[in-house]
Parts: sequence; C-alpha cells; structure tokens
Amino acid sequence: MEHCLSHHKLLALPSPLSTLKPRLALNFAPKSQGLTRRPLTVVAGAGASSRCEFSSLNSPLDPRTRSGKDLSSVLQNHPQLFHLAVAQELKQLADQRQDARCRMNLSASSHEACLHRRIAQLKEQQCQIAVEDVMYLLIFYKFSEVKVPLVPKLSRCIYNDRLEILPAKDWELESIYSLEVLEMIREHVTTVIGLRANSSVTDNWAMTKITRQTLGRVYVASILYGYFLKSVSLRHRLERSLFLETQDLHLSCRTSLQEMSPHGIKSLLFGHVGKIQSECVGSSRQEKTHGKLKCYVMGFDPETLQRCAKLRSEEAVNLIKNHCCALFGDDAEMGSLESDEVISTSFSSLKRLVLEAVAFGSFLWDTEECIDSVYKLKEN
Repeated sequence: MEHCLSHHKLLALPSPLSTLKPRLALNFAPKSQGLTRRPLTVVAGAGASSRCEFSSLNSPLDPRTRSGKDLSSVLQNHPQLFHLAVAQELKQLADQRQDARCRMNLSASSHEACLHRRIAQLKEQQCQIAVEDVMYLLIFYKFSEVKVPLVPKLSRCIYNDRLEILPAKDWELESIYSLEVLEMIREHVTTVIGLRANSSVTDNWAMTKITRQTLGRVYVASILYGYFLKSVSLRHRLERSLFLETQDLHLSCRTSLQEMSPHGIKSLLFGHVGKIQSECVGSSRQEKTHGKLKCYVMGFDPETLQRCAKLRSEEAVNLIKNHCCALFGDDAEMGSLESDEVISTSFSSLKRLVLEAVAFGSFLWDTEECIDSVYKLKEN
C-alpha cells in the first residue's frame, strides 16, 4: 500500500477563504431538503445467514475524532445542515492550528519555546486526523447523493470464502461522469477485471477467484485512476475553453481588419467571401477543440502525466490507506492488504468494487479542492 502511494506527490493549490460557503453549498448540499434515506444492503451470496445489512452511515472506516463523530451525527440526523456544519468545523480547525502556531512563534525566544513547539506539533497532528475524518464524510456524502452505499468491511460480507455485492449500482456509479470519461472508465474496468462493457448477463454473473491482496491492489489503483481522470478532465475542459476564447478573439480581430480593406468591403457588400471564410475557420476550430479526452491524455509528456496523477496532500494519501485497510483488512487486526486468502466472487461484484473505487478517487479530488480553500492541506 505504501509503495503504491509513494509515487503520488503533488503540491496543493490554495484557494481563497471567501469561496468556502458557495463551493460547499454547490458541491455537497443535498438536492432537496426532504431527503429520505433507506437502508441499503450488501449481500454475501451463500444463503440467508450471510445477509449483511448496513445503514447509510455504516462505512468501512469509522470516525476517529470528535469532529468526525459530530459531523457523522449531523449527516445521519440533519443531512440538510451537513455542509454548513462542515464549513464551521473546518474554520474552527484552521483557527486552532493557527493559534498554536502563533503561540509557538511568540515564545520562540523564551524558556517555554520547546513546550509550545511540542504543543503546536500535537495540535497539527490532531487537526490533520480531524480533517481526514471530514474529508471521508464529504466523500461519503457524495456517494449518498447518488444513492450508492460504500461497501462495508469485506470480512463481514464473505461467507465460505464467497463474496457477492448486491445491488450492483452500476448505473448510479456511471451516471456521474461525462461520456468521454465514462468511455475511459469502461476501458479501465475491462483492463483490470477482463469484463467487456457490452458483456451479457451470464458473463457478469460468472464466478472467478481472486486473492484479497490482488483485490486490494486493484481497488487502490482504481482510486488513483479516478483521481487522475478528474484532474485531466478538468484540465482538458479548461484548455478547450481557453482555446475557444482565443479563437473567438482572433476571428473578431481578423473580421475587423477585413472590413477596413477594399476586399473586406466588397465581401460585406456581396456577402459571399466573408461567409466562406467564416465557415472554414469555424470548421477548423470545431475540429481542434472537440477532440476526445482519451486522445488528449495520450498527448501528455511523461512529466505532465505524472503531475496529473499525483495526490496533492498527505491527508489524501492517509485517507486512501486507512479506507482500504479498513475495507480489506481483518476486523481483528485492521490489517494490511498482504493476504493470500482466495475469494470466490462474480465479475459483477468485482465491477461494483472497481466503479466504487474510481468514484472515490473522483470525489477525493473534489473534496481536496473544497477543503483546501479554508484549511490548508499538508503538501505531499
């Protein structure tokens, strides 16, 4: 796990504090205040005794701090107030960390300098763990918006070495992406589990065997892939918008110059040359700016590819590690992913896990961007 995550390092990009409330409201506010939350079910297929029901807040990773537990309670009992509670909690954590740093700096030349430095270090660690809890709950909230529960700890849902995850939720997990991104995600699913996008029902429910260690590595790789896709898709959209604006400006200037020339006046009078030039320029612009995301990514040099794939904060690295260890580890040992246990499961269940992991990575990118506008995350 640490080896997988050690290559993903990127500087966090700060955002202005004043953008917190609208961004939180935009990204994490419920679509309606009258949300109804029904229990969702994961089934380990092997008879009625293997049925494993869990509530909408029974995620693999439990909150470790008071901040996380308080927000978990708000999410369960007052979901319409969740994003406001998050904004307040982040502001409070940022103030606490800053106060500790200020006391450390003020006492730098006193005999209590060592004490205040240690207090600031402890406060930094406490706030970082609390922020990781906040990030996790924000990601959970994003899943709840599309009515998809996170799969609980697999050790609770494996019966006689067999895992079955129901309902599949493929449509919900795929509905959050554009067609271009979805095409790349389906190719990723085919690559990692061998299931084609147009597979039959029989193929989907065919059984296969996989070790817990391999399954964990596939899940981590899929989280990182979802994070990467979110980054490059936004980059692609931004560059496309800039290109269109530049082309519009260039076309406007060109038309103005043509109007001042004799040929330009003649074109305006007869309306033929200008029309032909406009159509040619428009066709060329459309062809250049509507390229597929996949082709755009394939044009990356190694440095750009690595930069887009790296996680931006230590909090994100820790969150992925803790979530995956909670999901795939044993209850007794909250273990590592290094397990040779062989699990029998269907391709449909594997696809469910992969799609969840990709969505987790995409939501993680959004959450980093949102939190960093108030609480400066630690650079990775």
